[in-house]
Amino acid sequence: MTREEKAVVIDTIAAQLAEYPHFYVTDIEALNAEQTASLRRKCFENGIKLVVVKNTLLEKALERVEKADDELKKVLEGPTSIMLATTGKAPAVLIKEFRKSSDKPVLKAAYVEGCLYVGDDQLDTLCNIKSREELIGDIISLLQSPAKNVISALRSNAGDKVAGLVKALEEKNN
Repeated sequence: MTREEKAVVIDTIAAQLAEYPHFYVTDIEALNAEQTASLRRKCFENGIKLVVVKNTLLEKALERVEKADDELKKVLEGPTSIMLATTGKAPAVLIKEFRKSSDKPVLKAAYVEGCLYVGDDQLDTLCNIKSREELIGDIISLLQSPAKNVISALRSNAGDKVAGLVKALEEKNN
């Protein structure tokens, strides 16, 4: 591969890393052709882009998009593929599901929600991460809960008593 070809590959990988906010560095070496095709199909169905890369080119692309970390560089050994996703936990769920029929893919590292997770033991943690939208939804429901309780109390039989108390207080002030 010439320098120009390497530069094009680095630019392509860097553009993909910039486009997708989350990426997983995995090892899919031992998968046969049928399993690899199945993994690629599942990735496509879930909106995940799977790319097999050379470690040195990935490292240079990571440096270009300023996501290169010393811990991340340490895992760039052996066969490497990256899973690029717009949803942080989607690749983790896919890996866990795919592992029901195979030992691979093995998670080397993941860059999710601006944090680095290193090692295959982080897979369960990554499966349980909530997206930004899910967290905002949880916060909104927590904020709405007290208001719903007050409205519910006002609509129930106790509401008649509260309305009666308010009316009595208004009459007393007049």
